[in-house]
Amino acid sequence: MMDTSSVLSDEDYDVISNPGQRSPGSSVTDFGHVLGSPIREIPPTDAARLSLSTVSLTPVDIQAYVRTALSTVTGRGMTYPADRTVRVYVDGVFDVLDAGRMLRLRQAKLSFASVYLIVGVFPDETCHVQSGGGSAATALKHPHVERCEALRHVKWVDEIVPDAPWVLDDAFMINKRIDYVALEEGSSVNPEFDKERLKGYDELKRIGRVIPARRTFGLAPKLTTPSSPPSRSANATPDQSAAESRLDTFPPLLALPWRDSIERS
Repeated sequence: MMDTSSVLSDEDYDVISNPGQRSPGSSVTDFGHVLGSPIREIPPTDAARLSLSTVSLTPVDIQAYVRTALSTVTGRGMTYPADRTVRVYVDGVFDVLDAGRMLRLRQAKLSFASVYLIVGVFPDETCHVQSGGGSAATALKHPHVERCEALRHVKWVDEIVPDAPWVLDDAFMINKRIDYVALEEGSSVNPEFDKERLKGYDELKRIGRVIPARRTFGLAPKLTTPSSPPSRSANATPDQSAAESRLDTFPPLLALPWRDSIERS
């Protein structure tokens, strides 16, 4: 496993094998991903263009943003792979597939000319542990099998990992032949709960294996129904309830280091 105690050290720790090396099964796994082959999209409505900040991003916009991000990684002159299929990974709970989550998957899929998008889904047991030990049912609206099945019908997704690990390590990255992990910018983080997970992300960012997905602004706030609160157990403490509510969002992430330099460019 990744030695998280050395994440913040200055020594080079090349976790991921050379993404330019392709395994014998690559051509089979990535079959059908033709470079330059466009993905058909239904145009967004005028209302969506006006209210949701990332809806109008074109593949050219998204790829330019990622290219800039890779070129500005401190101490790493990462080369933007434009001549092959790139394997990109996203993980999460995916309990509610709303517009924000779909737009994040879209950005991940369009981050390079040809992308094989792998999506990891946390099992109920993982959600149970990370919610502070409360009943998984108090944090999730849908069971694991339904969360995976819903993602199977999303056109951006090429592969689902139903037993996604909470902490990414070198063994998982190499086993799934993942080139980059797509993380959403600007999300909040609770180091108390996600210390080990964030250390793993920090290491991936340090070695240049993270690409950005811009956060979507303009989304409606989540609706609550005080008169019918099945999502909170009767005996839950305030701290436990706060932890459980985290699981209905994407995993919290640290601010990405290249954001300021991109916005200034």
